Amino acid sequence: MSLFAMGFLLSILQPSTGQFPRACANALSLLRKECCPLWSGDGSPCGERSRRGSCQNILLSQAPLGPQFPFSGVDDREDWPSVFYNRTCRCEENFMGYNCGDCKFGFTGPNCNERQVRMRRNIFQLSNKEKDKFLAYLNLAKNTLSQDYVIATGTYSQMNNGSNPMFRNINVYDLFVWMHYYASRDTLLGGSTVWRDIDFAHEAPGFLPWHRAFLLMWEHEVQKITGDENFTIPYWDWRDAEDCVVCTDEYMGGRHPIIPNLLSPASFFYSWQVICTQSEEYNRQQTLCNGTGEGPILRNPGNHDRSRTPRLPSSAEVEFCLSLTQYESGPMDKMANYSFRNTLEGFADPQTAISNISQSGLHNALHIYMNGSMSKVEGSANDPIFVLHHTFVDSIFEQWLRRHRPMLEVYPAANAPIGHNRESYMVPFIPLYRNGEFFKPSRELGYDYEYLQEPVVFSVHEFLIPYLEEARQIWVWLLGSAVTGGIIAAVLTGLILTWWKKRKTSSEIQPLLTESEDYNNISYQSNF
Repeated sequence: MSLFAMGFLLSILQPSTGQFPRACANALSLLRKECCPLWSGDGSPCGERSRRGSCQNILLSQAPLGPQFPFSGVDDREDWPSVFYNRTCRCEENFMGYNCGDCKFGFTGPNCNERQVRMRRNIFQLSNKEKDKFLAYLNLAKNTLSQDYVIATGTYSQMNNGSNPMFRNINVYDLFVWMHYYASRDTLLGGSTVWRDIDFAHEAPGFLPWHRAFLLMWEHEVQKITGDENFTIPYWDWRDAEDCVVCTDEYMGGRHPIIPNLLSPASFFYSWQVICTQSEEYNRQQTLCNGTGEGPILRNPGNHDRSRTPRLPSSAEVEFCLSLTQYESGPMDKMANYSFRNTLEGFADPQTAISNISQSGLHNALHIYMNGSMSKVEGSANDPIFVLHHTFVDSIFEQWLRRHRPMLEVYPAANAPIGHNRESYMVPFIPLYRNGEFFKPSRELGYDYEYLQEPVVFSVHEFLIPYLEEARQIWVWLLGSAVTGGIIAAVLTGLILTWWKKRKTSSEIQPLLTESEDYNNISYQSNF
């Protein structure tokens, strides 16, 4: 795509929506602990006049947590989002959003009552035009200020319990980088003390539902800023790959000709600045990432620690992972054995499903292999390969859901690490979503994967459905007709039998036919 076309896109397209609603990032909302913004469609909070939703108290899960986080009341993310707000919009029917102004995933139309399933495709099966459009959309998101959302640059206590708000503007792409950082950052305990064994998006049951929701929101925001409601994130199928085949200037950026851990100057992403990568510095200062640029994207694929990740994942390893029947097991963290989630995340051996944190498999293997910005959890979303990678990981999750058809109860209701129980709200999303809401087939959320589409199988049952439906509607008439027909048949049978008996009696006294009779005029008829 030409620079002129890129500039044209940047100039005409409208800003997006994202996280920590701007309308609630003020002292009044924080002190009242209420985030119920007006919906512009009718000027009422949560679109209440139009029956889209209403402002309600947040109902927090009371289920017990696992032992991994031994503190209480020290982290703003505990019982999300109650430290900041205890009243938010609760949307009705198919409405969604921080002010109920959007449609739920999988619905569209002015009244959000039209079903829609969009298709996610392999990036190498996109046409050049489609691929260039995707790259342009990424750049647009990186250069478009979010109009509806801001990021927090301080903790609630640093905000003087809400009386001194600390928020900052951010572009749409970096908004999601910040959300990924905020969910996975360490707990600040004061001084220079931190607690590292905490993560609201990884190393526990919520890993797959959290990233599923994350990708859907990311996709939704790009649809809004571009006006392209059919946009979907492509995926990179990395099974059996010999190297990083998307690491070219035509796609996600090639290697710099002189400095191997930088991107090529010819890449779309050469000038991108990363954020939220200095976790040790934030911990030392007891502060949060404030969205300031911290340098270029780093990437040096293949020059990683091969003792930890010998190669990219294989098809056989993915298939073994899919064969595991338990979604979660044991402590429900990175030490879980025979857990589909832990094996796919990469903390368990992809050939045995036994936990081995000295190795990195499947999902984790890709992050380690990239050997740069993607290799540190908090800032990994800075590299745009992140969305291609996680979209494919989500497709593996989708395969498992279709193969094993688990009930919602399979997802742990209690005793998971903090933030990961079924009814826990996902950090740091507003509007609020529970983990269990995304433990369901993708088509129910409005999307599918091209390579997972099942062929249409014609069956006798499907052929008969319309006729059976018609028969159901007229079954009373059919029953009446059957009864009437039975009565008529019985009467006819009786009359015929009577006639036959009379004919038989008369035939016994009739003489045989003589040769003089005209045989050609005799007709042979069957008798009952």
